[in-house]
Amino acid sequence: MILAAVTAAILVLAFLFSMLGLGGAMLYIPVLHGFGYDFKSVAIPTGLLLNGLTALTAAVFYLRARMVDVRGSLPLVLSSFLGAPAGAWCTKLVPTHTLVLLFALCMFGAGGRMLLTSGREDREAMTPLRTRLVVMAGAGFFIGFLAGLLGVGGGFLFVPLMLVLGYPTKRAAATSAFVVIFSSFSGFAGHVAEGRFNRPLMIATSLAVIVASWIGAMVMKERMKARGIKRMFGIVLFGVAVKLLVRILF
Repeated sequence: MILAAVTAAILVLAFLFSMLGLGGAMLYIPVLHGFGYDFKSVAIPTGLLLNGLTALTAAVFYLRARMVDVRGSLPLVLSSFLGAPAGAWCTKLVPTHTLVLLFALCMFGAGGRMLLTSGREDREAMTPLRTRLVVMAGAGFFIGFLAGLLGVGGGFLFVPLMLVLGYPTKRAAATSAFVVIFSSFSGFAGHVAEGRFNRPLMIATSLAVIVASWIGAMVMKERMKARGIKRMFGIVLFGVAVKLLVRILF
């Protein structure tokens, strides 16, 4: 019964996050934890797996639609891929309470910024390629490390970073989905190497994620506007962050 309820919740979330270029672990993990699964040994590794599958399914669609900046995203892909396993290994060194607090604070900051900037138009000019590559390479390892540590794919930081560098909103979301694939599966591998997984849960929720993500990607491409994507992104992050902070502090 619990497995069915969790799978239904993940189905809805995957639809939403595939539209935003995110894997969804920032909500997958609190949902799994809320249903009683252990935060470190089950919620984080399962969240990373689902994160990668959500991003992979959406990215295949976006790649076919030529919405992904593959060349420009390579520094993020490589550096975050290296950072994620390091963060996953460090999970065992950090208390659960601290992990949840860091998780909430990261979402609060990213969500608040997105809400404040949702009314702005996309920049007409992008930051020069060389500057983008240097910034992405430097930021990618840190984001990947944080993603592996907290059990997320890093999309909640990749998207704001790319918007600052001048990417149009839809292109940033699509490219983020592509990058998140690598950091998610890299971080997941680090957790599995430590023996952290729940096979029945992973199978059921993975199937739900694949179906919902494909539908969500189609909706984003055809119907969503940039302002709506930003606001949805910000509201979801901000709301979950507030809930987690209240639960931890009070």
